[in-house]
Amino acid sequence: MTAAERRASFGLASIYGLRMLGLCIILPIFAVYSEQLPGGESHLLMGIALGAYGLTQAILQLPAGWLSDRYGRKPIIYGGLLVFALGSFIAASADNIYWVIAGRAIQGAGAINAAVMALTADLTREEVRTRAMALIGMTIGVTFSLSLVLSPVLNGLLGVPGIFALTGVLALLALLVV
Repeated sequence: MTAAERRASFGLASIYGLRMLGLCIILPIFAVYSEQLPGGESHLLMGIALGAYGLTQAILQLPAGWLSDRYGRKPIIYGGLLVFALGSFIAASADNIYWVIAGRAIQGAGAINAAVMALTADLTREEVRTRAMALIGMTIGVTFSLSLVLSPVLNGLLGVPGIFALTGVLALLALLVV
């Protein structure tokens, strides 16, 4: 890999990892937190709050990919990170389970994974592309593992609203990486 390919691969892997962190970091602590919220005692609503992120992300991956083909990778990644940050801040300020659901759905609407993978392919030569994609894939496992360890620690320091706000701030910082 050239220096530019390495820099692009690590930068894009960090952006991808941030999105995974937003998905995974609340999983270990959300059930306890949501019971304190109005409406959060409903296991159905708790499940919807957890799943809303993944559902909107899955639904919007193909359209985001098409848009990145038409308008460019970076504008879609920038827009997705801003939408993700907005959803994070909405979830952080939520005073009931319905606003958490809205925030999580908006977080997932910042679907940039397809654009990140396409940009990785654009910025790497064919002979090193597999390594770049593998680096991004490793980020998924590492981020998931770290989130299981960091989640209870961050909950003790910041609480769940603080964790949501932190993921929003990290998304805004990721704009600089793009």
